[in-house]
Amino acid sequence: MKNFLLFLVAPALWAQQVIPLWQGPAPGSENWMQQEVQYKNARGEAMVRNVVNPTLTSYLPEKSKSTGTAVIIAPGGGFRFLSWDSEGVFVAKWLAARGVAAFVLKYRVVESPAPEAEYQTFLASFMASLGKTPANQLSPEIQNLAAEDCRQAVKLLRQRAGEFGLQPNRIVLMGFSAGAIATVKAIMNPDATTRPDYVAPIYGGATNGNAIPKPAPPAFILVANDDRLMSVASAKLYADWKAADIPVEFHVYAKGGHGFGLTPHGLAVDHWIDLFGAWLGDQGLMKR
Repeated sequence: MKNFLLFLVAPALWAQQVIPLWQGPAPGSENWMQQEVQYKNARGEAMVRNVVNPTLTSYLPEKSKSTGTAVIIAPGGGFRFLSWDSEGVFVAKWLAARGVAAFVLKYRVVESPAPEAEYQTFLASFMASLGKTPANQLSPEIQNLAAEDCRQAVKLLRQRAGEFGLQPNRIVLMGFSAGAIATVKAIMNPDATTRPDYVAPIYGGATNGNAIPKPAPPAFILVANDDRLMSVASAKLYADWKAADIPVEFHVYAKGGHGFGLTPHGLAVDHWIDLFGAWLGDQGLMKR
């Protein structure tokens, strides 16, 4: 655990570049005027809200260690904010240290009030509504935009694979909570140019009864049993992949709740990332 904590606070050792997803305004939100807000949560972890201009932030491994594999990471946040550190940067650094190029996706979310006091009221109202509306049905219009950002991220990396030392057929789309919902929604589009080669929905996602287009990507699904929002939905997602006869791996931790990310909690779930790394290895994605 000590080494893990040191890793999280260590200075970044990997090249970072912020890459715009779209040339010009993102389609579907051309008239948005809200200003992006970057802030920290109670644990001091970076958060982002009011995203208008979607981007990818790269965390690249040393060239001598590069596997040619890329993981696009879509943080969660109920489509209201992005848990930028816990479900983004911390994961990206873990991957880059092991030879995997990681790209944290800043996708579009619901507009929220800029003043902090008004935002806290807005957030409290949203949190109170959770459980009354199935998470997979939250903000359908924003879900579509977020999914489109996921697809564009895949397409962009595939087009620029040589620039980043990537193999264009080794692109993983990984999402947490709302990011996982957007991830699954993204692959329901049959366009092969925007479909990832592998997916990893972490405590989130649903097919909503729709058939998974084939060829479909192998999936890594993970959740905590005491997650009141997404444990049942994740089990259903596994069943859908299994029924479609698509390779899938599913893990359930006893404790962890919703949104554990890579923030240490003193539980077994703190080590979930090792299972993900092992799954990448089983797919042949950790070899150069």
